[in-house]
Amino acid sequence: MLSYMDVLTHFDEAGRAVMVDVSRKTASERIARARGRVKMRSETLRVIQAGGIEKGDVLGVARIAGIMAAKQTAHIIPLCHSLNFEQCKIDFYTQDDSVEASVEAECTVKLCAKTGAEMEALTGVTVALLTIYDMCKAIDRAMTLSDIRLEEKSGGKSGRYLRSAG
Repeated sequence: MLSYMDVLTHFDEAGRAVMVDVSRKTASERIARARGRVKMRSETLRVIQAGGIEKGDVLGVARIAGIMAAKQTAHIIPLCHSLNFEQCKIDFYTQDDSVEASVEAECTVKLCAKTGAEMEALTGVTVALLTIYDMCKAIDRAMTLSDIRLEEKSGGKSGRYLRSAG
């Protein structure tokens, strides 16, 4: 039977948390894409789309916040390596139907490094969604963040992961 130390890379043989040693790895192109959603009232989405939030351009500010957060991942996730990106982008998709309204955010991080970009993409998308909440909470405190997930990653020893493929 495998123990957690046999499969989790952030523990040493004594079970202590460690930063993974990537010194012997070869740098490769790596891409990670994460998505998440903030659900809200239809009225809130309409105000965002109309530019009616007093604090400013909600999606523009959320985009910059997400990119800045992705670049700071190693400062807030203790065992992440500091990475230099070739690209980090945040895209938004809105949905409004009779049941609920939402903004879905997607963060894509591209780099050439010895370790991946999954945590950076997940951090970027999460902070983008939190920024939307922060900017709109005065009119809708019932907003809900949900479905934050890695959609795709490529590069490195583990190869490609695509959510729809499992």
